Amino acid sequence: MDELAARAAALVDGRPRDARLRRVGTSRAGTPLWLLSIGHGGRQALVVAGPHANEPVGGATVLRLAERALADPRLTEGADVTWNLLLCLDPDGSRRNEGWLSGPYELGHYFRHFFRPGFAEQPEWLPDGAAAAALPETRALLAVQDELRPLFQCSLHGVDVGGGFVELTRDLPGLAPRVARIAGSLGVPREVGPCDALYWPCLGPAVYRIPPPHRGDLAAAITEAAVESTWFHPQPYGTFTAIVEAPMWGVTAVEDAAPPADADAVLRAVSRALRADMRLLERLLERIAPHLAEVPEATRLLAPVEDYLLVCPGLADAWDPDSDAAAARPLPPLSAGHLAGLRIAGRRLALRTAGLLHQVVRGTGRDRAGVLPELDRIIDVWCAEYRDGFRARWIPVARQTEYQAAVVLDAFELAERRARALARSGEPELGAQAGVPMHLE
Repeated sequence: MDELAARAAALVDGRPRDARLRRVGTSRAGTPLWLLSIGHGGRQALVVAGPHANEPVGGATVLRLAERALADPRLTEGADVTWNLLLCLDPDGSRRNEGWLSGPYELGHYFRHFFRPGFAEQPEWLPDGAAAAALPETRALLAVQDELRPLFQCSLHGVDVGGGFVELTRDLPGLAPRVARIAGSLGVPREVGPCDALYWPCLGPAVYRIPPPHRGDLAAAITEAAVESTWFHPQPYGTFTAIVEAPMWGVTAVEDAAPPADADAVLRAVSRALRADMRLLERLLERIAPHLAEVPEATRLLAPVEDYLLVCPGLADAWDPDSDAAAARPLPPLSAGHLAGLRIAGRRLALRTAGLLHQVVRGTGRDRAGVLPELDRIIDVWCAEYRDGFRARWIPVARQTEYQAAVVLDAFELAERRARALARSGEPELGAQAGVPMHLE
């Protein structure tokens, strides 16, 4: 986190007329929320890094976008745009992941140091609407959105294991082939059936339309994200919002669009494994529980554990072809890539839970419950399944960043083209001007 802010400040020092850095809020722990702005155009683009604590690549991506915008006037003056880059939306949570950020980039190391707060503490979610936003990070982002009224907003996310994909609040025709070209040139697999977008309209391979927000329960919010959020908050300004997901460990199988041989058999196996995994972890938590008073951070670490234990049985039912839940809401037609994605997603939830429990036990200083050997064993076995069964491979950070930055720039170009077309058609060009123009600051 400190390096990210220092590198942004160095960019401003080198180009003070073209780059500005300002504090737009403060995290719960008192960490500044920094907005780096490049250019002086009337159109505003807002790019948000670090909304999820375990997805760090966005920080490197916004710095790369800043460097490109400073080097190429066509991205600023030529497009009449100011690039506003929020360096990290959840700096407190991101610091908790620093245990794995310096490597080694191995799955077991990652999951043993994984942290992501409980869903109620994730700053993009608006469970009670914008007016009732509780987190200071959320309020800061909402204020920036209302100030800028951006033509284009992008939230930078990461997939720990799987492939890249893009989610949109408004269609951007032509984006899917561009994503295919970028991903192919960088060796980044595209995910044709991510769990999040399982029921969403597909706008092209690995590009999905987010349904309009609705009030949903916690399970819907975690698994589908089509609830009120900062993604939709600037919609009245005509904003095009894109969520760009970049994988850390890529899996080629998630690209397979072919029909599967026996989808129901795979779904039954995935559902059965998820139920068994979570029962095992729940029993381990029961053994740990008497010693939680010894762990100062237990409440924060266990909040996401409780979320996963809550939603996983429902997910298993939703995916199980023999369950009433699946009958009430049938799954869409599934490809082999969909099934690979569901197998990865089920194991991901279990691995995250195991990793958080591992940290809780380490926090006691002594394994009084005697669960660390079991946790180490299951983490190793489940990571081996990713590594050997799915052939998950680490994608170098430079390629993750290049993929994400290229998708952002192409999505912005298409959003600007769409806005100009609307203007020529006589419709008002929403989002063309900031509430407080940056060049008048």
